[in-house]
Amino acid sequence: MPCCFDGLSARLVEQAGFPLTFMSGFAVSAARAALPDTGLLSVTEMLDQGRSICDAVSIPVIGDGDTGHGNAVNVHRTVAQFARAGFAGLMIEDQVAPKRCGHTGVKEVVAATEARRRMRAAVSAREQGADMVIVARTDARSALEASLGPERALTEAIDRLKAFADLGADLLFLEAPRDQAEMARCCREVPGLHMVNMLEGGITPLLPVPRLSELGYSIAAYPLTLLGCAVHAMQVALAQLAAGQTPKYRVSFERLRSIVGFDAYDALLASYETPSTSGAEG
Repeated sequence: MPCCFDGLSARLVEQAGFPLTFMSGFAVSAARAALPDTGLLSVTEMLDQGRSICDAVSIPVIGDGDTGHGNAVNVHRTVAQFARAGFAGLMIEDQVAPKRCGHTGVKEVVAATEARRRMRAAVSAREQGADMVIVARTDARSALEASLGPERALTEAIDRLKAFADLGADLLFLEAPRDQAEMARCCREVPGLHMVNMLEGGITPLLPVPRLSELGYSIAAYPLTLLGCAVHAMQVALAQLAAGQTPKYRVSFERLRSIVGFDAYDALLASYETPSTSGAEG
């Protein structure tokens, strides 16, 4: 599941043949506002970006709901809003607000009781008409390591995921496991479908898809692959322009026009310009 950050990146994911995508909060913060993923974007900004993404593709899109943007009532409303925006799923996590990227030093999660309250609110919103998959994420493995030690922190994270599954979460996500042993233990001890982050340069080891499947994962998310590649390509192109060169590694103008829909636009416009005799005045 390559993750997107705008309508164009989502469309490229779809055109590449992937069955779904995820709107990465890190990538949206970076692409939309050049800001770090530290809870600076509002739910309104995320929804605005999400509508553009959902409108651009026909494949399912999972949204990043962060902490739910407030208390349990806020979580309920956030889930309902994302459903109306066209999302097929939404991730809710247990960090303390403002949250941050799970691979950049998470220090705090809410108490287990509050985490369960958030999940009950998310599942309740789904049951009341927000037809979407609920992704339950915990950052307890990272946040509680300093106080509990790695073993007890992982146990607490697993216990939270079990509680989320019992409450009705559809997809379970342990953020930032340290090694394959932790990954396997989580999938083994927590029943249900599991998602894993494959973040280049992050905490979790990068593994081939067949190995992830063997460990028990159903979805492998690549949160920053497209953004990182896009940034690199733009920096290379800018360096070449600064040197007086025309960058040659780019899609053709014809291909770019096709990707954004010029051909489809012209065909639709032509269909409206064709005279119709069915309603002609006599």
